[in-house]
Amino acid sequence: MLCIGVLGGMSWESTVSYYQALNRGVRERLGGLHSARILLHSVDFAEIERLQAQGDWEQAGQVLAKAARSLEAGGADFLLLATNTMHKVAPALEAAVSIPLLHIADATGARLVRDGVRRVGLLGTRFTMEQDFYKGRLSERFALEVVTPDELQRERVHRIIYDELCLGVVNDASRAEYLAIISALAEQGCEAVILGCTEIALLVGQCQAAVPLYDTTAIHAEAAISAALS
Repeated sequence: MLCIGVLGGMSWESTVSYYQALNRGVRERLGGLHSARILLHSVDFAEIERLQAQGDWEQAGQVLAKAARSLEAGGADFLLLATNTMHKVAPALEAAVSIPLLHIADATGARLVRDGVRRVGLLGTRFTMEQDFYKGRLSERFALEVVTPDELQRERVHRIIYDELCLGVVNDASRAEYLAIISALAEQGCEAVILGCTEIALLVGQCQAAVPLYDTTAIHAEAAISAALS
């Protein structure tokens, strides 16, 4: 079994979900007392969030690249960046280490293509919804048509992530807002919706939505398990 280097803490609430998914997935595949071989470097998210807000992605990339190097030095065979938004600096991580990075958008795009989805809604931080590092990768590599909510809805989705979910707050009113936005995306012809922030699955689940939801945390973890056991 290969060792998975998890770069987490963004936020630690969703890193918990990654840790559980990786270990449960390995146990399901191998049985018995098996669990995943994991090295975890958990950053201080306050530092990363400050750099995000300042638009200093170069410095944020340097912080994560240093953490990635520590995982490689510790014996990780490949990297799992346990956040959607910070894949904006994925090139800096890939340049800093010799081990591969399992990109969250690639894992998600491959799953959508496998399922025959072509027009998909995207929820996430405003960085993920508005910038091209994520949407563009899905479009260019997987020929997906990616639709995002309108400006006011994007702001609400973003604020709920940072002001509530990253702090472990799960609010029924916020869940209702998200479900309404998901329904609006479905009305625009989206065949499915990507939960493109690793905290969103803490708030909404498939049983609550009328359109298929693609939980990037679960998809990313499953891809990592396959890679570790290949």
